[in-house]
Amino acid sequence: MLLRFAVVGLSIAALFAQEKIVIKTGKLVDVRAGRVLTGQSIVIQGDRIVEVGANVSAEGAKVIDLSRMTVLPGLIDNHTHVLLQAHPTPTDYDEQLIKESIAYRAIRATVSARIALENGFTTIRDLETEGAMYADVDVKTAVNRGIIPGPRMFVATRALAPTGMYNPTRFSWELEMPGGVQFADGADGVRKAVREQIKYGADWIKYYADGGTQLRDGVIHSRPNYTDEESKALVDETHRLGKKVAAHAGGVEAIESALRAGVDTIEHGNGMNEELASMMVAKGAWWCPTLYIYQRNPRAAASETTKVREKGFRAALAKGVKIIYGTDIGGYAWTETQTKDFSMMVNWGMTPMAAIQSATIRGAEALDQQDRFGTIEAGKFADIVAVNGDPTQDITELERVQWVMKGGVVYKGK
Repeated sequence: MLLRFAVVGLSIAALFAQEKIVIKTGKLVDVRAGRVLTGQSIVIQGDRIVEVGANVSAEGAKVIDLSRMTVLPGLIDNHTHVLLQAHPTPTDYDEQLIKESIAYRAIRATVSARIALENGFTTIRDLETEGAMYADVDVKTAVNRGIIPGPRMFVATRALAPTGMYNPTRFSWELEMPGGVQFADGADGVRKAVREQIKYGADWIKYYADGGTQLRDGVIHSRPNYTDEESKALVDETHRLGKKVAAHAGGVEAIESALRAGVDTIEHGNGMNEELASMMVAKGAWWCPTLYIYQRNPRAAASETTKVREKGFRAALAKGVKIIYGTDIGGYAWTETQTKDFSMMVNWGMTPMAAIQSATIRGAEALDQQDRFGTIEAGKFADIVAVNGDPTQDITELERVQWVMKGGVVYKGK
């Protein structure tokens, strides 16, 4: 069957006023059906796809020939930090908060946003500014207004943690140091903080369900930061205001606490196991595992913790947990990579197609944006990327994105 649709809802006058582009593809990844099609063309007018099929007319159109390439929807990274510039040591992190102005960090964030776009990520969920207040809202606004190139951004502003439960923590008690998050305590305190962050532009609310983790007897443990009452108040208030909640949760206790509270996504989830996977399925929560950031050196990759994480990932796959792609880039250098998580997911049991879906259609669903992007279909934004080979056969092709279009505009390639 041909993947062929006609767009609805646009006036004829509006369509004719926009430039018509036809992209000729070699292979096209249909992420909805989980298949690869050949000989398809994509018709674009303005920022939208209007038709996809094998026999479309190119009359009067600008033709982009990608017939030797594999074309797929723009990628979605559901866990980034554009205002963070890697902190291999605690000192590096502290210096950003203490020695770099928010204006300077925002300037650097514009570079990070462009890198993400050129890596093939046409959408990102940026999960907190790490002490840069609401500057992510400003970066998002600059992208939306066409002032700087960058992906579509969904931002979480400051993130939340209880007093004393987040960095920096290594300074004299006599000094009032800036914090990497917004500290909030008690049910009323977290409700007020949620309202404040949404007031200043937060699309999502993120909170730290825990901090550090410890491996004991083959289980990754942690101590939850918030009481159940506080966590529930945070989630309920966020949902009441029409937003969603992402919980940083590493250990089993924090993951369970966050799920009891009703969060929408679990970030990292290093302590995932069969029981928690079943709980996630029952709750309908999404998991953003951010694999690569924890395995970037050979010593970490060979550790007992990594073995536990791989076992948990495979258990989540077997249970049918909804998994979305996320990197935590910014926690490691923006110049390093943003696509290594794909090969890790595949190495740990996910099919290449499922890995691609985690960064396209599934990522869009987690953001409640499936009607706007995540697939190459009529009516969706023309967010499209291309690689030389076939990533459903060799997932590492996504580490070498050659061509990027966002909203009908080409940002990388010819």
